Amino acid sequence: MSVQEDGAARPEPDVLRRHDSLYGDAEKVSNNKRHGAGGSWARTLQLAFQSIGVVYGDVGTSPLYVYSSTFPNGIKHPDDLVGVLSLILYTLILIPMVKYVFIVLYANDNGDGGTFALYSLISRHAKIRMIPNDQTEDANVSNYSIEAPSSQLRRAEWVKQKLESSNAAKIALFTITILGTSMVMGDGTLTPAISVLSAVSGIREKAPNLTQSQVVWISVAILFVLFSMQRFGTDKVGYTFAPVISVWFLLIAGIGMYNLTVHEITILRAFNPKYIVDYFRRNGKEAWVSLGGVVLCITGTEAMFADLGHFNIRAIQLSFTCVLFPSVALCYMGQAAYLRKFPENVGDTFYRSIPAPLFWPVFVVAIMGAIIASQAMLSGAFAILSKALSLGCFPRVEVVHTSNKYEGQVYIPEVNFLIGAASVAVTLAFQTTANIGNAYGICVVTVFSITTHLMTVVMLLIWKVRLPFIAAFYAAFGLAEFLYLSSILSKFAEGGYLPFCFSLVLMALMATWHYVHVKRYWYELDRVVPAAETTALLARRDVRRVPGVGLLYSELVQGIPPVFPRLVDKIPSVHAVFVFMSIKHLPVPRVAPAERFIFRRVVGADAGAGHRLFRCVARYGYTDQLEGAKEFAAFLLDRLKVFVHEEAVFACSRGDNDDDDAMRRAQAMAEEEKRVIDAEAERGVVYLMGEANVTAAAGSSVMKRIVVNYVYTFLRKNLREGHKALSVPKDQLLKVGITYEI
Repeated sequence: MSVQEDGAARPEPDVLRRHDSLYGDAEKVSNNKRHGAGGSWARTLQLAFQSIGVVYGDVGTSPLYVYSSTFPNGIKHPDDLVGVLSLILYTLILIPMVKYVFIVLYANDNGDGGTFALYSLISRHAKIRMIPNDQTEDANVSNYSIEAPSSQLRRAEWVKQKLESSNAAKIALFTITILGTSMVMGDGTLTPAISVLSAVSGIREKAPNLTQSQVVWISVAILFVLFSMQRFGTDKVGYTFAPVISVWFLLIAGIGMYNLTVHEITILRAFNPKYIVDYFRRNGKEAWVSLGGVVLCITGTEAMFADLGHFNIRAIQLSFTCVLFPSVALCYMGQAAYLRKFPENVGDTFYRSIPAPLFWPVFVVAIMGAIIASQAMLSGAFAILSKALSLGCFPRVEVVHTSNKYEGQVYIPEVNFLIGAASVAVTLAFQTTANIGNAYGICVVTVFSITTHLMTVVMLLIWKVRLPFIAAFYAAFGLAEFLYLSSILSKFAEGGYLPFCFSLVLMALMATWHYVHVKRYWYELDRVVPAAETTALLARRDVRRVPGVGLLYSELVQGIPPVFPRLVDKIPSVHAVFVFMSIKHLPVPRVAPAERFIFRRVVGADAGAGHRLFRCVARYGYTDQLEGAKEFAAFLLDRLKVFVHEEAVFACSRGDNDDDDAMRRAQAMAEEEKRVIDAEAERGVVYLMGEANVTAAAGSSVMKRIVVNYVYTFLRKNLREGHKALSVPKDQLLKVGITYEI
């Protein structure tokens, strides 16, 4: 369906579809592979090595604080260590390895992961987005990759119909998606605090005169350095730190084997899961509460999925199974063996279990590892937030692409500053890793649970997996995550409230921005300018056609926006070549440049080609970087000339093919119009934008007036302006004020 210039919705005829200059190209362009997809084994090994430095810093440094968080009141029974070790091992196997590495990674969105990637994947197969800007041509984008549900699998059709027809389902999916994003932001705040503080605390083994307050201030200084480094990007940090993390894994694996050999090799009986049952029988409620400490062994797991766009599935699987899991498992087993002999040292297990000659090398590498752990979570947080931004779910902020070589590696200065400030504040306020751990676990497990629910929808709607497998997936992982979450919530008053407060604020901001964004779109859509009114405007005696190219930006992908008549009333002139421009982000990671633009001619049927008014939709994926204004205008006008040529060719093909004179006249007209476009482009390009003041309509509720008139207005005025996001030069910009009452 499309909305014609008169605003009426009617079926899209073949003639209009064939008029799109890129319609044929869209069918020919092959699928764009993500960074690191496929390729040789040498390339996969290279990516696997780099992933060690980017993805695994967080989960790899968890041995610094897991046992101290699990036994905050000391070890009461020697066999409790065996039970907890068994819990750690099977938690590592169940959630990071089985769930993420071998199931969830395959639900990537053309190579991109994270909660918003899952949401966009679902939104391509069912119309769950609340902005009605879908177009028939979107499915022709080469990596849109949509497959209609099979007629044999009516369940997928039923799920699709239920999702599309239920506003409650749409809102629920959107809500859990932004909740997951908020929790990842919380994770990005707490990971640096707990990782750096736990690593620095080890210095008190050699300098016992240092107070906890002094340790905290040393940690704050390191955090300042960490957040200052983010602007250099994932690629540089990953290659720089991959050798460091590799050394870290070798050290903790070697120390683990040493402790096993020297202290108690029989701790290996923890591979028998019966010790988990014995642990719960012996300790009851205390065992359940201790799960909040155990779950910290898998912090950073979500980074594997969120950072997938930088690597590929095979690289992640290889590095996890061959490097990460053996190393951390040996480390946990070695610590348990040490604690069997020295249970009184559980508050500082990691550093106490290190052989004396290795203390300082391990301490230095631990500090660096903590920095890398924080960087891993932050890179994932930036990647997820950039997706939310491009899909209209987050206020406009500056997104800096830090790598010319690899896509999807971004840095967001405003968010980096806010997360850094929050991380420092948390470190100063909570002082110890045990207190921070209470808050940290809630972020981690909530994101796991949200991923499980979104994955269940993916299995039902897209993968079309058999029901027994879906039920087993949901039951196994849903139950495990519920147990961990219930345990962590028991510590709500001891720090667990922090991520909830943080997430509620962030969710409120995201929901406010998206709510007004949707309402504003519907307001414009309901007031599209009919073709007759557009023709009448151009026919007015006081309206002149001025030299140059005018680009009027609007979010509408259908019809003429209501800001156009206001522009003509205020400035009674229209550029010789005038394009109604819409920037649209598709729910795919990338759109090939050859498939970027869709064109339509406005009022061509009524007033002839001489008006040279066009509509254009520029389509981007949520990881695509917008071009600079000059490059964008040049590319746009080049494709516009291709559209004019293809339009003429198609017009000739519809008529009598033997009429050579008609064909020559059509081609001559097209060439003339292309010359006019070139000439007007030489005279300059002017960018026009509606400066919309959005207010709540009369009679709106108090809550709506607060959200629209105050919260949204504050965000719009204090964050990045639209022309800056599009890199439009100020000397070529003209803004038109307009008020929308929604």
